[in-house]
Amino acid sequence: MRIAMWSGPRNLSTALMYSFGNRSDCAVVDEPFYAAYLNMTGLDHPMRQDILDSQSQKPEQVADVLLDSIPAQKPIFYQKHMTQHMINGVPRDWMRDVVNVFLTRHPARVIASYAAKRENPTLDDIGFRQQAELFDLVQSWGQAPVVIDSHDIRADPEKMLNKLCDAIGIPFSPNMLSWPKGGHKDDGVWAAHWYGAVWNSTGFARAEAPLPEVPENLQPVLQAAMPYYERMKALKI
Repeated sequence: MRIAMWSGPRNLSTALMYSFGNRSDCAVVDEPFYAAYLNMTGLDHPMRQDILDSQSQKPEQVADVLLDSIPAQKPIFYQKHMTQHMINGVPRDWMRDVVNVFLTRHPARVIASYAAKRENPTLDDIGFRQQAELFDLVQSWGQAPVVIDSHDIRADPEKMLNKLCDAIGIPFSPNMLSWPKGGHKDDGVWAAHWYGAVWNSTGFARAEAPLPEVPENLQPVLQAAMPYYERMKALKI
């Protein structure tokens, strides 16, 4: 089984990758289209050259690998994807052959977390619009994609991971509730910049605090993202 987990940045996506990566039956891959995305857009992200050097910059080649033999001959292949990486020119047909899951989070939390690492995120940076478009695409193929909210996972990890596993047709494993401190061997090279907090963790953080204040200059981004989030939230498991 191949699981494509779709989210924007700062969505609990790395912790969820670690959760699946701690299963004995699961291989993982971390944002495989990142180098192709940077090459195609010319965007200047932190560690840009390191990222370009670490992955294939050809999106068609990446897509082929995602459907090829699962690493280490594991029965499950968990693929952590960023929705904002799926720009025009990145193939989507391969998504027909995976189980597509959409991980969402309140935009206020995403914006506050992203802005702490990279100033002044735009709507395109945080992936809500692209997530809705990918959801619609998968649905148009007759699939019934799964939606899960990171807030619910943090509030009750065992309950929500059980629900997620049931929804995608795999058994829950208690190993998903924790992982070794210090990161995962399959982390992307960019982990040194982005993954500090989760590197220091051994499990999901406690339930989230009240929503953070979003600064005035980022209010337009928040307001633009909210309709996409509300739509996905209404479909969550």
